[in-house]
Amino acid sequence: MDFTLNDEQELLRNGLTRFLATRYDLEKSRAAAKTGLGWQPDIWRAFAEELGILGAALPEEYGGIGGGPVEMMLIAEALGHALVIEPYVDTAVVAAGLLRRAGGDAAAELVEKIASGTAIVTVAATEPTSGENWRDVTTVAERDGDDWVLRGTKIVSASTPLASHVLVTARTSGARTDADGISLFLVEVGSSTPGLTLHHYRTVDDRRASDIALEGVRLPSDALVGGAGVAWPWLTRARDEGAAAVCAEAVGCMRKVLADTVEYCKQRQQFGQPIGGFQVLQHRMVDMYMHVEQAAAAALLAILKLDADEVTRARAVSAAKVTVGRAAQFVGQQAVQLHGGMGMTEELAIGHYFKRLTALQFEFGSTDHHVSRYAQASVAG
Repeated sequence: MDFTLNDEQELLRNGLTRFLATRYDLEKSRAAAKTGLGWQPDIWRAFAEELGILGAALPEEYGGIGGGPVEMMLIAEALGHALVIEPYVDTAVVAAGLLRRAGGDAAAELVEKIASGTAIVTVAATEPTSGENWRDVTTVAERDGDDWVLRGTKIVSASTPLASHVLVTARTSGARTDADGISLFLVEVGSSTPGLTLHHYRTVDDRRASDIALEGVRLPSDALVGGAGVAWPWLTRARDEGAAAVCAEAVGCMRKVLADTVEYCKQRQQFGQPIGGFQVLQHRMVDMYMHVEQAAAAALLAILKLDADEVTRARAVSAAKVTVGRAAQFVGQQAVQLHGGMGMTEELAIGHYFKRLTALQFEFGSTDHHVSRYAQASVAG
């Protein structure tokens, strides 16, 4: 696949790579994840004010720089390479995409705040009984005068402990799994809203997530984002964008893991010579390289098809998620094995990358989910 970046895209990638190499310390990041706020607010401000990456893929009318899916890919891959825990995909890709498509003055203002780094917005769409199906919504929103009253439960809402707002899916009409009838509501996380309970926790890959209980949460009428019951097409597109972005992030992670593994095998001595000199281990590293390149090609195709029709986009994104998921599993496991027992220790970066690669296989749909979705899209196409 022939793909060449333009000058602006090269500058974006090179500037972000330099910033992360000089100012994003993995040890400091892990310490923040485990004992602090769960992230580094000063890094997030630098992303917005110094680099402008939070708005790089957003239109200029929202305070962005007018980029698109390719800019999103470059940013996500660089962040994956540095194992950044700040919520770029959750906020600047998924939530910002939902708000832009929903429209309205309040949504536009919030997208501008995302681009400027002054607001963090996440999405709560998964429920205890829904599995991986975002269309299976049992959370309900009912009118009470001019207000909306929400009742239901959301689980594993990624990055919500860091957020200022969360977009909650709720059913305003229709049966449990109908595409029609799903609406989006904007809830302020930091406020002491009666009936709103959030349980925050750290995930296996050192990210933060929340379970959310909505027990008669009363919201004003303008908390409804976009029209009532029409959010499903926006959710489908936003989930595909999130899946494509984490595929790019996984490629960045895998490139770093492969490079570190090759370097380790050059240094580790056994039987009087570097273990990288043994042909059987060379073959394993070549297999890792092939998986990484296949994943990179699949991720790029998904990025380039995000603006295609729904069926074409679904096939490309699901094919990428399957290819990248299998590659992440293979590359992560091989890296740990080639490092020996120390590959899973906290002291080595490989262990942290392995955890992230494992988690990425399940974000925005697991490998099995996307195998099924690809088959359905192929029949539909």
